[in-house]
Amino acid sequence: MSNLKRGLTVIAVGAVIWFCPVPAGLKPEAWRLFAIFVATIAGFIMQPLPIGSIAFISITFTVLTGVLKSTEVLSGFSSSTIWLIVSAFLFSRGFIKTGLGRRISYMLIKKFGDRTLKLGYILAFSEFILAPATPSNTARGGGIIYPIARSLSSAFSSEPGGVSSQRMGKYLMQIGYQANCITSAMFMTAMSANPMIALLAAKTLDISISWGLWITASIVPGILSLLIVPYFLYKACQPEVTHTPEAKILADKELLSMGVMSLGEKIVGCVFVGALLLWSTSQFTKLDATVVAMLAVSVMLMTKVLEWKDVLEERGAWDTFIWMGSLVGMADYLSKLGFIPWVAKVVSASMVGIPWIPAFLLVVVIYMYTHYGFASMVAHVVAMYSAFIAVAVATGVPPYLAALSLAYVSSLCGSLTHYAAGPAPIYFGAGYVDQKVWWKQGFTISIINLVIWIGVGSCWWKILGLW
Repeated sequence: MSNLKRGLTVIAVGAVIWFCPVPAGLKPEAWRLFAIFVATIAGFIMQPLPIGSIAFISITFTVLTGVLKSTEVLSGFSSSTIWLIVSAFLFSRGFIKTGLGRRISYMLIKKFGDRTLKLGYILAFSEFILAPATPSNTARGGGIIYPIARSLSSAFSSEPGGVSSQRMGKYLMQIGYQANCITSAMFMTAMSANPMIALLAAKTLDISISWGLWITASIVPGILSLLIVPYFLYKACQPEVTHTPEAKILADKELLSMGVMSLGEKIVGCVFVGALLLWSTSQFTKLDATVVAMLAVSVMLMTKVLEWKDVLEERGAWDTFIWMGSLVGMADYLSKLGFIPWVAKVVSASMVGIPWIPAFLLVVVIYMYTHYGFASMVAHVVAMYSAFIAVAVATGVPPYLAALSLAYVSSLCGSLTHYAAGPAPIYFGAGYVDQKVWWKQGFTISIINLVIWIGVGSCWWKILGLW
């Protein structure tokens, strides 16, 4: 389908909703904003234009049609959540620019990488270390971990497209990607939509999810997933090479080529540790997560680890700023104008008589597997998160249980397909895993993660007193 046809389809979707009769109980402005919102999400999925362009056009149209005032639709850009995302993108640039991320991974491989199973756990643990400071799961997975996994595969003569892929590459590609999905769920700053989820939960349910609460709630199920999934894939992929002493040699060569740790790497390392400490102790310091991230970037700028041109050239940060700021404004007013409460009321009415636990499980499962229809975690969150947590709470689900469950599933659903998230096409495109295997193993891992995160996780959250 050409871009023109995609664009016309997006417009048609919005127009159909716009000109439908306004449902009883809704303001006309709420219904028209919903039409624009749906068209925007359709544009994100079909992408006749870059998503930043679509978001910009959407907020312009919203003001021109009188659905919202300019100050209302632009209110999302003043959200501290948006600036947390921008700052975290810049933070991650320091990791990539100085090479600290690669160094950490190669140091782990040099120390522990004498077996294929251990290499899988090292890739997963590297993801875990880097995730708090890299809100772009694509940059973390595709820019840091994937090149290492690809180099290791080649070092053992495991190349894509043939029988040699089974030697090691098939296993490492799956591990790299699935670990990325798990770590994206574990930290508020590990995936660009996570801070937005916290904001939507606050606006929809009037609850607060801080950086510290996010990791406290995710640490037990997250660690379990990082322990179980690599072993499951090791058994499912059955790599032919099980002993890998050459991996240590490769890591040693890479570290020698990088030389001694630079001043920039040391500064980034110290800043990273400091940021983690401040994020995790916010209940005592009273420092907002956004302020901590901005402080970290400021230190990098003052020490010239980052230069201002690096800030200007960080396209991912400013692209995210535009489209997410636009969506936050629209999503906020969908709730303020009464659309989200109306949806929750209508859907919950159809579930009368269903106990809240089955209703909760049904909501989680539907939310997880509707991601087959999305090529973006962000689009999935924006389209469905607020409505689904509102529906869950309306059926009797405790607010924090609903908000946290769907927050974590928003990343875990990336396991399903080869187009589910930014890093997926990178790992799949390497050619080591065919689509049938990718989907089959992805579906199995989604079930494993649901059992861990919703089963064990909900028990952990009960212990924490969150429901």
